[in-house]
Amino acid sequence: MKTPLRLALVGDYHPDIVAHQAIPLAIDDAAAVLEQPVKYDWLATPSIASGEALAEYDAIWVVPGSPYRHPEGAFTAIRYARENSIPFLGTCGGFQHAVIEYARNVLGWQDAGHAETDSEGRMVIAPLSCSLVETSAVVELRANTLIARAYGRESIEEGYHCRYGVSSAFAAELEQGDLRVTGWDEEGEIRAVELVTHPFFVATLFQHERPRAGRASRAAGAGVSPRRGTIIPPAAGAAGHLQG
Repeated sequence: MKTPLRLALVGDYHPDIVAHQAIPLAIDDAAAVLEQPVKYDWLATPSIASGEALAEYDAIWVVPGSPYRHPEGAFTAIRYARENSIPFLGTCGGFQHAVIEYARNVLGWQDAGHAETDSEGRMVIAPLSCSLVETSAVVELRANTLIARAYGRESIEEGYHCRYGVSSAFAAELEQGDLRVTGWDEEGEIRAVELVTHPFFVATLFQHERPRAGRASRAAGAGVSPRRGTIIPPAAGAAGHLQG
């Protein structure tokens, strides 16, 4: 029997959050398709005081559900994954916090903040020009990126439940570093990023894990690569498109 991959789901679990209902179903579905067992644990943000809390895990997923009870716990998890080449996925709030962590600790913007929770500083994450709550939208993906290869195409449509994204003032700065923009909406606003110096560091504002028609869709689930211990968003369509 294969050794299960250990996956940390970082976020403050709430049974009423749609994404939290969908994530375990999506992981189990993808793990079954790939014939790779996965053991996942929900880690509340107050429980993460240092990287030691994550040392036993093969991959880290910072899940939706912000504002988190202890944002520093989310930032600690993201930094640990980034600095130790641990496969990382961030969705919605995880995307927002991944961008802030990069701005603070790589670009040196110590005052980088989130407009939902911070009153002062450089608001790297700001209100979206149009709120994306319980809606779906088209996303254009950069060719030859991890996320484009996972989906198998460069134009997708995915669901959202968010009101905040990358501020336009920060967008230009983002492209000057190693955290590259890999997905945009039809107006050119950032929807996905990848860290090109990392084996697998992907964050999306959209929630590909969200269920559709009351069940976890394979097209919106999370895939698990047994070869790298990597969590990946799958190709839209049949789960058989997932690759290890």
